[in-house]
Amino acid sequence: MNLQIKQLWDTAAKLESDPSWEGQTKFMEKFAELIIEECASELSKVPGGYDSSLFYKNSRLLKEHFGIEP
Repeated sequence: MNLQIKQLWDTAAKLESDPSWEGQTKFMEKFAELIIEECASELSKVPGGYDSSLFYKNSRLLKEHFGIEP
């Protein structure tokens, strides 16, 4: 597992430490959400960075696709 994924895993584990099935489900949801947020932030590398309308459009579409509030 690469370092960025390990860090996101650790963050999710700290936020959701309940060992029950419900807690584990929340952990998996949080971990997935963190990955999507990280992917969306990587869109800042498009030409124009955060000022680019392409960044905002793609970031919003990615989050909407996965049901994460932009």
